[in-house]
This record gives sequence, C-alpha cells and structure tokens, in this order.
Amino acid sequence: MADWTEYLNFGISVAKQAGEVRDASKEVKLKSSPADLVTETDQRVEKILIAAIRNQYPQHRFIGEESVAAGERVELTDHPTWIIDPIDGTVNFVHRFPFVAISIAFTVNKQVGRAISLRGQRSQASG
Repeated sequence: MADWTEYLNFGISVAKQAGEVRDASKEVKLKSSPADLVTETDQRVEKILIAAIRNQYPQHRFIGEESVAAGERVELTDHPTWIIDPIDGTVNFVHRFPFVAISIAFTVNKQVGRAISLRGQRSQASG
C-alpha cells in the first residue's frame, strides 16, 4: 500500500477537480428534513470523486453521503475506504453563502488516516 502522503495528495487533487462543478445548477430535494438537502451538484460531485479515485485505486471502497442517503448499503471495513461529503454545507450552498467545502476522509482498518476539506481552491488537510 502506498504511503499516506500519496493518498493525501491525490485526494486534494481530485477534490480540486470536482470543485470546478460546484457552481453548476442546483435542483434542490429534501432528504430527511427541510434542513437536510441534496442538490444535483452534490450528486454530481460525489460521482466525479468516486470515479476518479476508483480509477486510481480500484481496490478501495467508498462511503458517499449522497449514495447512502439514496439507500446504498455500506459497511466500514478494514479495507482502504474514502468517506465523502461532496458539498459539506449544502444549505449554505443552496443560499449561495460561501461557507461550503468538499470533505473527504481516508480510512484504513477503520481509522481515519487523513482528511481533506477543500473550500474554493484552498485545501486543509489533517492526519
């Protein structure tokens, strides 16, 4: 398995690419309550992230907020897993408030090794 730095750098790179579509159309749907929203952009960004990561790391697993909300059954295992919130702050995004991010965590053995939060083109990493 590659080192954490490789995963961190790749995660930042794909988050920046996916961030390019955050200004797209915003058809809004309710998930579980009026404060729990999903947009077309949430779903599109999640699909872009998963496709890019799967292309680079085909053996890795994924837990995506919008996939889970749509009913996809997931289980956190010891396998390398990317946990994705494609638009962290959807309510802010819908109202055009600038407080949104793409948030990604990378886990191995059910432990978060690295996390990325990309606001605009600025990223913060931890781990």
